Amino acid sequence: MAGREPELAAVPVSFRRWAKCLVEEARARVGEVELWREICATPDPLLGTRPLDAVVDTAGTARQLELRLPAEVTTFLLSGVPAAFHGEINDVLLAALARAVQRWRGVSGPVLVDVEGHGRQELSAAGLDVSRTVGWFTSVHPVRLDPGQVGVASAVKRVKEQLRAIPDKGIGYGLLRYLNPDTAAELSGPDPQLGFNYLGRFRTGVDTMAAGLASGRDAGMPLAHVVEVNALTEDTADGTELRAVWSWAGELLGEDQVRDLAQAWFTELTDLTHAVRTHNAGGHTPSDFPLVTLSQADVDALDAEYAADGGGGLGEVLPLSPLQDGLAFHADYSDGHRDVYTAQFILELTGPLDTDRLHAAAQALLDRHTNLRAA
Repeated sequence: MAGREPELAAVPVSFRRWAKCLVEEARARVGEVELWREICATPDPLLGTRPLDAVVDTAGTARQLELRLPAEVTTFLLSGVPAAFHGEINDVLLAALARAVQRWRGVSGPVLVDVEGHGRQELSAAGLDVSRTVGWFTSVHPVRLDPGQVGVASAVKRVKEQLRAIPDKGIGYGLLRYLNPDTAAELSGPDPQLGFNYLGRFRTGVDTMAAGLASGRDAGMPLAHVVEVNALTEDTADGTELRAVWSWAGELLGEDQVRDLAQAWFTELTDLTHAVRTHNAGGHTPSDFPLVTLSQADVDALDAEYAADGGGGLGEVLPLSPLQDGLAFHADYSDGHRDVYTAQFILELTGPLDTDRLHAAAQALLDRHTNLRAA
């Protein structure tokens, strides 16, 4: 815009260096093997009449369906719903998908899903900055989603915690399966039948992007999943819409079956949006407070206690310092009598006083410093 030659910042990490470091990282993550072994052992009832056949079920026999969630639902779904649960959009989308699959299958157990991600997590062994590295960093890993037999809001909290239990967005799974010869055999079993990928929000070029989600592959290429859903958010003239492209093995499922699943997912997302909008559903989960050990019941009780105190709700839960711990013991030991460590100060003011300004100043002080309004 200034008429000068663009000068791009230096690229600190080349794709080649990143690829070489992946091998080292695969050796450093052997401690995750047990987690991935447990996830992969999740029962995965057949979605179709038989398992995938690499010869028969190929890109050439795949079918595709596209549906859109209206803007009046999508706009709040993307912003208000994740914020209400102090989470991310994938927490919401995957919780709704797990409930939809349960309803569609008629089975209440956990749902096994392959989740695709951008794959640009920092490597713990190298600490590499790949923010300016050009390349396709996709990672894919299985997740075990168990929303439980609870309401849709509680299901989001459960799934959020299950996703948080996976280190670094799941990048370790592919490393251990493909780059570590000592662990590859353990994780080389069949992939989940269901695949999920949320690509993010797009303002331009979405037609090309969506068209490429399930096309452009060689007709003989084996399908990775029985059913895949690739979703993105598109800004249209009518507002922001969630655009879902479903593709599936045409020899295993009919369009009516997949359409039922797709509609069930949108129904769950719509119901969740309504619950947050109308009934103030949401709240924190234990992973929001990593410095203390709390159950979901503990967190729900704290959320309820401080929801309407006028101070913006529950912000953080911290462990007590040794001095605080001692003071808390004495306060509890006094059994409801006067707490001798509570000091009261009385200030006597003389002269003219604007009580409204004094109140506003005191309130501003409390609003600015979180420690002054700690409980």
